[in-house]
Amino acid sequence: MDGARGHGARRRGPRAAGAAAGALLTLASVVAAAAPAQAAGYRYWSFWESDGGKPWAYATQGPATARPADGDAIGFRFAISNGTNDTSRPSAAPDFTGICGGVEKKDGTKRVAVVVDFGGPADAPPGETPPEKPVKTGCAQVREDATGAEALAVVAKPLRYDGAAMLCGIAGYPARGCGEPVADTGGTGGTGETGKTQPSAAPSASATAGEEDGGPSFGVLAGGGAVLALGGAAIWKARRRG
Repeated sequence: MDGARGHGARRRGPRAAGAAAGALLTLASVVAAAAPAQAAGYRYWSFWESDGGKPWAYATQGPATARPADGDAIGFRFAISNGTNDTSRPSAAPDFTGICGGVEKKDGTKRVAVVVDFGGPADAPPGETPPEKPVKTGCAQVREDATGAEALAVVAKPLRYDGAAMLCGIAGYPARGCGEPVADTGGTGGTGETGKTQPSAAPSASATAGEEDGGPSFGVLAGGGAVLALGGAAIWKARRRG
């Protein structure tokens, strides 16, 4: 009798694993179907950092949690980007000396060079035009524990956020919209005049003040990752019971 129960359990194990795998594939298909079709990229503010004069590097966290040090630079670029392989860096260099050289450090504060690149006409949302001056720079003198978002607010108000705390507008641009997908028209895209870079993190940190994932596509991908993780756990448990 015990042997029969054991045999039955062994037979149920593979069936349970197969069912879990089937459910996983179904859920993954649903997630894939939820992604926007033929999207060339997303129009959003990307966030960049420069540590002590180094070249721009794609930020690994959002401006609301990043805490640059005295002598660092932070940059924001508005462009149409498709993941990490198609993200334009700010066209102005992270020149802390040139931006903050005339600002004396005071006790209890730090100086952060801020660069805001509004992108070109090809990056602009329909019906909007980038500011006449394409790049805005300034030196933010803020308290020592201030975040990148606080430094940005000193240099480029007004800032506009959506209900999910995603950074949508800097210095009033753009006036509407937030991280919309851009349809693939078969053209060359609209990443503006500057060259591309290969940042190490997914487009995210720039986009939010309290959330590190920016743009609708990344929420879908995160959901897909959760589905895969849960499905994998279900299969593992089913195999253990077998």
